[in-house]
Amino acid sequence: MAGVDQPLDDYLAALTQPLNGLRIGLPKEYFGAGLDARIADKVMAVVETLKKLGASVKEISLPNMQHAIPAYYVIAPAEASSNLSRFDGVRFGYRCENPVNLEDLYKRSRGEGFGAEVKRRIMVGTYALSAGYYDAYYLQAQKLRRMIADDFQACFQQCDVIAGPVAPTVAWKLGEHGNDPLADYLADIFTLPASLAGLPGMSVP
Repeated sequence: MAGVDQPLDDYLAALTQPLNGLRIGLPKEYFGAGLDARIADKVMAVVETLKKLGASVKEISLPNMQHAIPAYYVIAPAEASSNLSRFDGVRFGYRCENPVNLEDLYKRSRGEGFGAEVKRRIMVGTYALSAGYYDAYYLQAQKLRRMIADDFQACFQQCDVIAGPVAPTVAWKLGEHGNDPLADYLADIFTLPASLAGLPGMSVP
């Protein structure tokens, strides 16, 4: 396959330019209870550096941010349930060895091929999409998603980029939350809102 024959842009050229005119938004909801003080200090130290380089900083608000985790963990499992239904060991995905019949093939292929978290999401998603629950869960989560996206669009009338922490705590010790999926989900509080809004994000060490 032939590539496109054109010169690459110099993506590094702008790294030495001043940040004069860049408007950075800091959501006040990102710096409330639950954020480790060590992380808050590091983020604010970076913000001060950006200000010295010429950027202006403004406090903004994402009032529906607290709904991001519940909305995401209805929408994402629903999509996983729907998309992974095709992985039956016949057409797509892992196939178990020596099935005794078609039912055994389905059950063992999906049971052996999916890990605990994937199975959990399939079950939650199937429930959310089932008759009688679609309107109560999936549809409501999509409405929240729209509200979160609208919050971001309102903020981008006031700033060019949004800065903040990536996680509320420092890294856990290996295996520390192995049996606590809820703790894992809550750690996504600062990254899920942008994902739900369909926005790009970048984590900078």
